[in-house]
Amino acid sequence: MFESILSWFKKKNFVDFSWIKKAQFIELDNIDVSEDPVRPELDLDWRKSYDRKIYGLEYNNEIEAIMCLAFTNDVPHTVRELDLMSKVNKYEENADTIIAYTVWSKKKGAGQKIMEEALRFAKTNGFKRIVTLSPLTPMATHYHIRNGAKLLGLNPTTQNFEYSL
Repeated sequence: MFESILSWFKKKNFVDFSWIKKAQFIELDNIDVSEDPVRPELDLDWRKSYDRKIYGLEYNNEIEAIMCLAFTNDVPHTVRELDLMSKVNKYEENADTIIAYTVWSKKKGAGQKIMEEALRFAKTNGFKRIVTLSPLTPMATHYHIRNGAKLLGLNPTTQNFEYSL
């Protein structure tokens, strides 16, 4: 009986999400930035300087999703503004906002899970806000709205979504 049910699920292309509960949100020292579909032009040194961080969703020693974060006390509208704001906050040490400036996943369900983990990280570490600096693409818009974010602003080359903490 079990075999027939399993066969039926496979035929229907159901995705097994049981792995998600075991996945861990970890800080990464190194990634292949050329895999980033959002901002491949930002090199590894840029992503790690001025207290910027890279996080991954790890399962079975594989990274299934990646999110790059910067810390500010305001909402940037461009990567240049993000760079300047995160530099200032490195020295002033008064960041209260996490800016998620790139996120991508390699496995179905990993994008949603890494955002949930980033929200948990923000709450646990006393941040007041988590905001995105997203490209003006339907994929980015759909991802953030599907994950519960509200559109905060449309800019000439980016859009900002805010997640409730």
